[in-house]
Amino acid sequence: MTPVVSRELVVNPQPASGLPPSLRGNRRVQPGPAIYRALTGGDPAQAETKNDVRFDRHVLASILAVAATEGDAVAGQAGLSGEQLTTLVSGWFPGAYDFAVTWRGDVEPLDDEAAMVRDLLMANRSTAGDVGRWLAAMIARRAMEPNHLWEDLGLRDRSELSRLLTRHFAPLASRNTRNMRWKRFFYRMLCEDDGFVMCTTPICTQCNDFDLCFGDESGESRMADRRRAVSLQAAARG
Repeated sequence: MTPVVSRELVVNPQPASGLPPSLRGNRRVQPGPAIYRALTGGDPAQAETKNDVRFDRHVLASILAVAATEGDAVAGQAGLSGEQLTTLVSGWFPGAYDFAVTWRGDVEPLDDEAAMVRDLLMANRSTAGDVGRWLAAMIARRAMEPNHLWEDLGLRDRSELSRLLTRHFAPLASRNTRNMRWKRFFYRMLCEDDGFVMCTTPICTQCNDFDLCFGDESGESRMADRRRAVSLQAAARG
């Protein structure tokens, strides 16, 4: 098959006929791993991400897949406009273009808090092109969700989030010298930029909120959790 060439990458598209019939034009909430497979043709747990293009593709698919599990307009849940979503899907996942049509919906602009995080990321971009701009908005929107940020981006673990930020927002990522939780770190940077002091003690180890800033962020990804739930449901029906 002749690769599809976009402005930023070369990918082998999944043919539209390869989309599961249950997902074509289906507005119902679907399990994240099924959406990821429909976008990429592979399972998220087995994604090969050694080079930067494949890694970016994995990240974009993961964010869209987890956003698609939440019931609202996927574009809004992912932090994108309808036009941005269409451009992203048509360029990176051309075989899943049907999704771009059904996922646009009514999209509200980022609220003030998310916009501040987006602007912080945009001011610290280290890659050119659409992907960095999309990811700034996507990360900012997903940072408004309640779980660890890597989980709400649909990633497999925290190391993927660290790689993502180091790749696309290196000046900001390099400032997280103590491996602070990323959401907490974003807000600390925003406060410092505005001249506020976020912390009540000068030494982190003496602070009552130490675990909030530096606590463990391991665990099972939302993708894996949903995949297991679907398997259990299928087994129960069998």
